[in-house]
Amino acid sequence: MKQRITILGATGSIGQSTLAVLAQHPEQYELFAVTANGNVDDMATICRNHRPRYAVMANPQAAQQLQQQLGACATTVLAGDEQVAAVAAAADVDIVMAAIVGAAGLLPTMAAVQAGKRILLANKEALVMSGQLFMDAVSRYHAELLPIDSEHNAIFQCLPESIQQPLGHSDLAAAGVHQILLTGSGGPFRELPLAELSEQTPTAACNHPNWSMGQKISVDSATMLNKGLEYIEARWLFNCQKEQLQVVVHPQSVIHSMVSYQDGSVIAQLGQPDMRTPIAYALGYPNRIPSGVEPLDFLQLGALTFMPADPQRYPCLHLAIEACWAGQWATTSLNAANEVAVAAFLAGQISFTTIAETCDAVLQKMPTKNLTSIEELLAYDNHARLLAQQYVERVAS
Repeated sequence: MKQRITILGATGSIGQSTLAVLAQHPEQYELFAVTANGNVDDMATICRNHRPRYAVMANPQAAQQLQQQLGACATTVLAGDEQVAAVAAAADVDIVMAAIVGAAGLLPTMAAVQAGKRILLANKEALVMSGQLFMDAVSRYHAELLPIDSEHNAIFQCLPESIQQPLGHSDLAAAGVHQILLTGSGGPFRELPLAELSEQTPTAACNHPNWSMGQKISVDSATMLNKGLEYIEARWLFNCQKEQLQVVVHPQSVIHSMVSYQDGSVIAQLGQPDMRTPIAYALGYPNRIPSGVEPLDFLQLGALTFMPADPQRYPCLHLAIEACWAGQWATTSLNAANEVAVAAFLAGQISFTTIAETCDAVLQKMPTKNLTSIEELLAYDNHARLLAQQYVERVAS
């Protein structure tokens, strides 16, 4: 029997890679629903090529435009955030790919959790914003969580089964784990003189040397805030203590992450920088299915290098590491401030280095509080966004 899949964020790079893997296995998987915010043209193409049962546009105007483009197509078009959550939690769905970028992905991903789905988690912000609440909900509703970020997927593959299931509630030390090593490329400005960082344009920041990603994630990679969010995510996914988690710059993006064990062994997951690999791994888990990605040719690899992440070059990363251990209020605030700052940078309102300055300013103004509900998290998120917008407006004026 085919497994039915909903893709949240189908028009993004993760959504497109998921569709590419599904197309190789029509006998195993059936596309139940796809969602997007406002990208009508790409969604229309997806509906014509893959024929999902439902297509949901968060933007109601975009839904009307999509309906006009599709005409008599068999796909039913729905609109609004509530419908996005509904197709994530639908009884007919077996697997949900959670690939909506940013805080907008939290509620539909949580809806899938509460419906007990197998969730392929590509939305970092669900864990960055809600951390313990999210992991507790996964356990309470008997959902199955599989990480899609290349780094977390790599770590997952390098861990024993006792840690893989259930995620977030195991004892790393008891399983013989010494440390988890998160690798990151260092982005396009890894070797740029520090004095030139403030002059960098959105085009330059989005020119990632290894990965093909959306604009927001590309900028986050350039600041290494992306790695900071992954650090926070890894803390919750694998129940890490501070001394069990480290970030290492690895420019070639061949080793996607590593796990160091107490006996001195280090197990690493290697592969091409192609998201179809982790997507196929999670779709087929515990079995492996073809992804369409060629295996590494070790005779062509060349040197693999590693270095620490310089705090002066990557202040956003170090803000994230500090926020991780400060509390949920800090990680929620940091994520919100960064989303506002990156949007302002992409719009040409602020400089590249002002992204980190905005995040730091917001963290300093947000009150410390123990957040115990999704409603409180969203309120903190909104307050941090307001502070970030005020800071951006002052700098830009």
